[in-house]
Amino acid sequence: MAHEAHHGDAHAHAHWDTSVWPFVISFGILFLALAFSLHFVYHASFAAILTLGLAFPLIIAGVAGWTSEAMGKGEGLSYGAMGWFILAEAMIFISFFVAYWYTKLHVEVWPPAGNVTLPKVLPLVMTFVLVSSSLTIHYAEHLLHVGNKGGFRIWYLLTMILGATFLGMSIYEWSHLIGAGFTISTNAFSTIFFSVTGLHGSHVVVGLAIFMAGLPSVMRGDDIDEGFMRTAGLYWHFVDIIWFFVVSQIYYW
Repeated sequence: MAHEAHHGDAHAHAHWDTSVWPFVISFGILFLALAFSLHFVYHASFAAILTLGLAFPLIIAGVAGWTSEAMGKGEGLSYGAMGWFILAEAMIFISFFVAYWYTKLHVEVWPPAGNVTLPKVLPLVMTFVLVSSSLTIHYAEHLLHVGNKGGFRIWYLLTMILGATFLGMSIYEWSHLIGAGFTISTNAFSTIFFSVTGLHGSHVVVGLAIFMAGLPSVMRGDDIDEGFMRTAGLYWHFVDIIWFFVVSQIYYW
């Protein structure tokens, strides 16, 4: 009986083995790599922009679709596995910070020629927005736990709005700096700046995609997978904590 139940359960989750979403994500990553090649190797900026226009929707749709496919089916994101994933992602950020520290401490002149004065107020506003979003998702999880679906929905949506606002401010800052002639190839500092803030921004995009995966169920008022929401919240708290390192080291040190 136990064997048959286990066998039946395995068949119930066989859809995971044939998911189309990893295929979609792979194409998105391929187009992302092509965009970098087109811009930096072949200097075809317009073609690179068009390719990015294909890459980001595919990656976001792939992450959201793959996550949504597993919600409520006994699979999906695992709280423990997310902890290991966060540890791996933290190592990537540490490598960028070490490169920044080493470069800054081993050159005679810093900041290097061609540098611009980074804004001081905007990063503080961005920090306030991101910290607020971390608090709102935490409160949303609490409301979900006590069974208040209406309140959970409001705070969940507020978290997404705050996250999108943070991303919008990052895009505004990038466009302003690039318009002033400060690009990733200007000097060593600009390379680190755009790499680190871009890496963090990509994590914000992934976090929003995870929230988007749960959005249809949230809006319909379905039974929400509390484990999924806790795991999504854990990832979002990681994005928040990493930003403290970014803003303190890159903007103010």
